[in-house]
Amino acid sequence: MFGLDKRTELSVLVLRDADVIAAGVRSALAEASPEERPGLERAAALVERAFTVSDAELRARWVHERLAQAGYEGPADSVQAIKTLRQAAPGLSLATAVRLSKDAAAYRP
Repeated sequence: MFGLDKRTELSVLVLRDADVIAAGVRSALAEASPEERPGLERAAALVERAFTVSDAELRARWVHERLAQAGYEGPADSVQAIKTLRQAAPGLSLATAVRLSKDAAAYRP
């Protein structure tokens, strides 16, 4: 989920596997028995919906998940949230953590 950019600062990359998952579900659906079809059709619809999620939403979700896993419940852009986020992702630079926290706080689903 992370990579180095030209300034050697850690930056967030959004990875999407929805296309691979969708292909697997479509393949299973093509071979499905009548009993399996409803569940696989529902799964296919959920995977298709994953294609529409924006990169900003994925980054915000990632930040909120890290904060929740650490037991933090306050605002995503507070000093404590940034500290918690950096502890949850040790390689995260201060600048990147600040940017991600602000983006997560600003994101409105």
